[in-house]
Amino acid sequence: MAQLDWRGSPNGGGQRLMDTRIALERRRLQVRGLVQGVGFRPYVYRCAQQSGISGFVQNGPDGVVIEAQGIDLDGFVTRLKDQVPPLANIQQLEETSLPVCDSEGFEIRESAAGELASAAIPADTALCEDCLAELFDRNNRRHLHPFIACTNCGPRYSMTRKLPYDRSATSMADFALCEACSDEYVDPASRRFHAEPTCCHDCGPQLSHSIAEAAAAIADGKIVAIKGIGGFHFACDARCPTVVQRLRSNKRRDGKPLAVMVLNSVSAEHYAWVSDAERIQLESRERPVVICRSKGQLPDAISPGLNSLGLMLPYTPMHYLLMHQLAGRPKGLHWLAEPSGLALVMTSANLSGDPLVTNPLESGEMLAEVADLVIDHNRDIAARIDDSVLRVVDDEPVLLRRARGYAPRAIPLRDQGPSVLGLGAHLKNTVTLLRGNQAWQSPHIGDLDTPATIEFQRQSVDQLLAMMQTEPEAVACDWHRDYASTRLAEQLAVSVPLVRVQHHHAHLGAVLACAGHQGPALGIALDGHGLGHNGEAWGGELMLLRDGEFERLGHFTPLPAAGGDAAAREPWRMAAGALHLLGRTAEIEDRFSREALAPALASLLACGEVGLTSAAGRLFDAAAGLLGINHHAAYEGEAPMQLEALVDKLEVLAGGFELRRGTLDFSTLLATLADTHNPARGAGLFHGTLIEALTEWAKDAAAATGIHSVALGGGCFLNRYLAEELPRRLRRAGLTPLLPRVLPPNDAGISLGQAWVARQRLNNRNTDTEVI
Repeated sequence: MAQLDWRGSPNGGGQRLMDTRIALERRRLQVRGLVQGVGFRPYVYRCAQQSGISGFVQNGPDGVVIEAQGIDLDGFVTRLKDQVPPLANIQQLEETSLPVCDSEGFEIRESAAGELASAAIPADTALCEDCLAELFDRNNRRHLHPFIACTNCGPRYSMTRKLPYDRSATSMADFALCEACSDEYVDPASRRFHAEPTCCHDCGPQLSHSIAEAAAAIADGKIVAIKGIGGFHFACDARCPTVVQRLRSNKRRDGKPLAVMVLNSVSAEHYAWVSDAERIQLESRERPVVICRSKGQLPDAISPGLNSLGLMLPYTPMHYLLMHQLAGRPKGLHWLAEPSGLALVMTSANLSGDPLVTNPLESGEMLAEVADLVIDHNRDIAARIDDSVLRVVDDEPVLLRRARGYAPRAIPLRDQGPSVLGLGAHLKNTVTLLRGNQAWQSPHIGDLDTPATIEFQRQSVDQLLAMMQTEPEAVACDWHRDYASTRLAEQLAVSVPLVRVQHHHAHLGAVLACAGHQGPALGIALDGHGLGHNGEAWGGELMLLRDGEFERLGHFTPLPAAGGDAAAREPWRMAAGALHLLGRTAEIEDRFSREALAPALASLLACGEVGLTSAAGRLFDAAAGLLGINHHAAYEGEAPMQLEALVDKLEVLAGGFELRRGTLDFSTLLATLADTHNPARGAGLFHGTLIEALTEWAKDAAAATGIHSVALGGGCFLNRYLAEELPRRLRRAGLTPLLPRVLPPNDAGISLGQAWVARQRLNNRNTDTEVI
């Protein structure tokens, strides 16, 4: 067809120019979600080049801003949504029309600052296949480089000092790019185009000792402290009982299981039965520690008294280089997929109860006292973060610890409201900030038992608020006034409401928040302890949840807990309390003859001078003590974990429980366990009867209330049998179980539950004073 110029003459260019100007449009695209530090801006640049779009892309405090001008902007936007980089996630894209202006080319602009940050903070990610291939390519200039990374992998959160996420805002700002790396950084065709962690041998961080020295020490039966992404690990040969026991002794770890790193999932099968779902988690880019069923090939000191094994695969270049060195420096890449017997303990470098060490200077002599060799490097760890831990339940991952790879990903919420800061529980502490329709939870902090961990919690609060550039409009905490987290909440809530949330209400609130549930719900909370009304110790709870409030519909029959907190550490005390409840106090002294305090404890029970607890965790302890499985726990949850490990099959004891006006009584079950001489059968009876009782409990409450959604929360739902079988029974009964999936079911989820419940209360009432 003939083309016309401005005057309409044939073969001119005027009309074509006019048509183009008429078709041109310009839009501002505000993209929110996981779009910083994941190669999104280079991706936008390439899409713009391919689509003939001019304009710019820019990181900002609210995500990524794009100004795009061209003919087919709808096609450009569709491409952006459909072909995002592997680590990116667009949660919201807002479009605004702008006037067309003179615009040539497309550029990546320097990041913009702002008053309010809502960009997602990227999580640290395992080494990608491309970088792994380059790491062992003798012709690549990053051959054997211990800090190799690109836009698709490597450290993110752990090196981020502030938002927006740019190299200048990370600990890589200390390392100026060499000419070769700089050329890649500005080359749109490069995988390292605006990759903030990128570097090489010439311009990147340096190790204090060689990988060869580390490997030689491990091969010689020594313990090595290795600085990783979010802190130091203690590493040693997991196959050597002597060095594993020495590590336990030096680290003061008692009996807690140790994580083991193997080369690949094929190698993992030598040490554990690995399901397809577990293999997927092992190989995922988050690279968590995955709890699998052990084959018993490693020393008992790895996971004493348990039939499980925590396995993980390498996720940093240094891990792969260490494996490579220990394997004899094989050529090529084939060895990476082959079975290997190499197994390394890879456990957090800290003394039991203290935070993960990130700086040898701050740890004093601790690293050197535990390890024979310390491998440091000069890239600062801006944010401490531990390894994540999960187990697969019913083919779904259930987190035990949410940290590296997962935190601090935003958790989407269905509600809006004031910004609320939740300070969490005393054990397995985390802190959570609600802002808008998202929740931001810190990585795992730990138990607030030491000054160092309490200070770490304060640092985590400061870091979270600074990164999100937000001041909370309310602060939420536990009912327990003596918790360190409660004391911090009271200090922070000087000019904003302080909302105190009951412990088990918070457990169930976290489940409802993550599930996006709206409206009333039933909830079953099972854990070891939580303060209830009138100072009571709760933990086996049936609740009705509605509009930020709860009603206690039922509970387990309370058991005597002789010694208070000591009863949680010494299951024989809970067993003695159960015997007293059964009218068998006279048996206590003979049954626990090795316990020096048994006569005194029996006297206290007989006098009624012992506190009571309805906690499900203490019921587990009582069962373990009655069956002789564990009388003294080395760590929290050891006895219930050992009880679970003994189960061969689930059995229901006829008449093993009684349900009276919402109260579950397990006296008959406990009496049977007290007379059972087969611990494995007793463990199966306990689990099967408990699940049957919980099912009837929920059915009874649903019939009475007409509510069929049941939230399940609390640390006891880390038990595989409870987490798998109870939801199945509830579904068969026509009920809808709501399960912890995004966050752990234990106290790590409490901070979100507190903040979510507090927001509901604030939305439902107009108050600027303390809310109880």
